[in-house]
Amino acid sequence: MSKLKNIPEFQTDDQEREFWSDEDSTDYIDWRKSKPMFFSKLKPSTKTISLRLPEFLLEELRMLANKRDIPYQSLIKMFLKDKIDQELKKAI
Repeated sequence: MSKLKNIPEFQTDDQEREFWSDEDSTDYIDWRKSKPMFFSKLKPSTKTISLRLPEFLLEELRMLANKRDIPYQSLIKMFLKDKIDQELKKAI
């Protein structure tokens, strides 16, 4: 790889966006030295699904969620996550 170019200093985000829209980052960064990063604080992307539940089950979920003072959809996600984690531990 040839010598890397210096990244200029930018006054605004718009200037930086404009610069990178026209430039090849491999001229400025040796990506072979890069390391994976984890952004655990970012909100995960979600996908809307349709789920049919018996009415009694939905009412029980709402009742439990109300006791915990959280939305019932959040409670469903918590229950699913707990159960998935359990099942994945069994699979190991």
